[in-house]
Parts: sequence; structure tokens; C-alpha cells
Amino acid sequence: MEKKIVYRDLIKQYNLLSFQVSIKESDLFVLCDKKLPKQTEDALVWCRKDIEQYIYQNHIFKTTFKPFPVKEDMPPIVRDMAEASQKTGVGPMASVAGAIAEHVGRELLNICKQVIVENGGDIFLKVNKRKKVGIYARESPISGKFALEIKPEDTPLGICCSAGTFGHSKSLGRADAAVVLSPSAALADAAATGMGNIVKTDAHIQEGLEFLKKIPEIKGGVIIKGKRIGAWGDIKIVRGI
Repeated sequence: MEKKIVYRDLIKQYNLLSFQVSIKESDLFVLCDKKLPKQTEDALVWCRKDIEQYIYQNHIFKTTFKPFPVKEDMPPIVRDMAEASQKTGVGPMASVAGAIAEHVGRELLNICKQVIVENGGDIFLKVNKRKKVGIYARESPISGKFALEIKPEDTPLGICCSAGTFGHSKSLGRADAAVVLSPSAALADAAATGMGNIVKTDAHIQEGLEFLKKIPEIKGGVIIKGKRIGAWGDIKIVRGI
């Protein structure tokens, strides 16, 4: 129940069609201008296959918390994850949810015009009208009171969140929400992890944002810890949805 509240109820459906596709650990909620569950499942299968086969040959890719070297023979999704780890200083699996959301979303854009793919709270979207995406931070009293307004000209876009006080993602920090926006959802996911790792108390909010400023291709970010919120970049924060 919490998972639905956390991730699914914070995205308004507008006039888009919704459906869900799940395979093993991947649980995708998709909003699209067409009903495409079979195509989504096919894309997810290929994403997972590329990652799983690479892990089978390179076990450390799954377990390391350190940046992973980029290699010429990597499948595209694996390369995106490795590049994200290099730019953010975290392990490649820190970007897996965002990378899958983006690669599935881009595949669907071959047959549709608008898509929002949410994978464990990490989002890839391409839209033609302004959208609001809420920020959930369970332990914070300001959870759900803020949202990000997304302009269509800024999409395709990745919006990814890391939290140290709830959720399934691995975080070494205690941020209630560390949200990052980037044209690369894999990079946004990895950067959210790196930023979230820094925030142990609300005194670390500025330090977390300074970390973000050093990473190319990042559009902006938001940190919520307790009653405090910090933000940086080309983003617009509005009232929650």
C-alpha cells in the first residue's frame, strides 16, 4: 500500500492511459498516449537481459559501490550505468532503476508521442504539456507539500529520488528525499544516490547540493531532511499535487 502512495499517487494521469508491467525486481507503472503493455514488457525483457548477462560475465558490476570502468563492448544500457557511476562516484547499480525507466521509455517513444515510465520511484518522461510530479519524503513533516513543475520543452527528462529513511534503494545517508533531474535518467539516479549519501542531518543539505553542482548534465536537485528543504538548478518547485 505504501509503495502505491509513495510512487504512484504522486503522478497525475491527466489524459494519458495507465498500465503496469512487472518482471522480477522491476515494477513499471506507465502512463502513455497508447495502451502498450506488450511492447513495454518486451522492452523491459531486453533491458534486463542485457544487464543480467553482463553481470553473469562481470560479477563485480552488481556488487561494487565504486565507479565501474566504461568498456567498448558494453550493451547501451550497461554503458549508461557505467558512465553514470564514473560521473558520480557511486557503483553502477545505483542507476539501474533510472536506466531501465529511460531505455523502456525511449523504446516506447518509437510508437507513441508521450510517455511517463516510473520504476521504483525513478521516472523518465516525455510529455507535450506541463506536468507536476510530487515529492514524497515519508519521515518529513513537509512530505507531499511540494511538487516539481515540468515543462514539455525540458523533456525527455529523468527525475530520480534516493532516500535514507524509507524505500528499497541503498543509501548511506539519512535524507528523507534526494531528488535529481537530468536528461539522463541513469545519471539522475546515480547522482541522487551520491547526493543522498552525503546528507546525514539537515546541516548537510548545502553540502549535498554542492556535490550536485559538480556533475555535468544535471539540471537541478532537491533535498528534504526533516523540516528543511534545499534546492539548486533550473527547476520550479510548486505546491504539492
